[in-house]
Amino acid sequence: MDERTLQALRRVPLFSALPERALSRLAEVAVRCACAPGETVILEGEPCQYVYFVAEGQARAVRTAPDGREQVLAWLRPGNAFNTVPPFLPRKVNHATVQAVTPLVLYAISVPDFLRLVGEYPELARALLEDFARRLDHLTALVEDLSLRTVRGRLARFLLEHAEGGRESTVIHRWTQEEIAAQIGTVREVVARTLRAFADAGLLRMERHRIVLLDRAGLEAEARK
Repeated sequence: MDERTLQALRRVPLFSALPERALSRLAEVAVRCACAPGETVILEGEPCQYVYFVAEGQARAVRTAPDGREQVLAWLRPGNAFNTVPPFLPRKVNHATVQAVTPLVLYAISVPDFLRLVGEYPELARALLEDFARRLDHLTALVEDLSLRTVRGRLARFLLEHAEGGRESTVIHRWTQEEIAAQIGTVREVVARTLRAFADAGLLRMERHRIVLLDRAGLEAEARK
């Protein structure tokens, strides 16, 4: 057993309450793999072969519509697990596409090994149930957001949640309009049009590679719509 693998799995919150014997068994069957930025780890609709645990880097899980639009389901960071649900379903196919955003280090466990260990260790089964409950809560909130809030409201909330800087001039950066669109469930053109409307209303100022928030109270009012 690789000690590096054991230490990496110890840092996964899903495994925090596992006895040492269970963690050691996981480490025995886990395989370390690395991905470059932009590389696809798993593809939506393909057979589920592995469950994954993020050791280093960042990835995103997305669903893609027939017209090419994307909806970001989750941002995956060190300590996060993904593809843990499909092994328990009859079809056993990947629910989403996962792509590396930065250089990524993962530990993969094959579905047969994973299911066998879940059967052997009740502590692992309980940890998975708790993780499934958290995911269901997140997806329920996401569905509510997409169905009950306007694009203006979703965009305003996104800007406020990802704001940085001082109180009077809060700066948003690093996000492209296409990435924002995927995050809030719309298309780039709608994001661009809504940002211009917010700018015309004096809520923000568009600058090169950044957005400066000018009226937090106004954006908070939009976020409630």
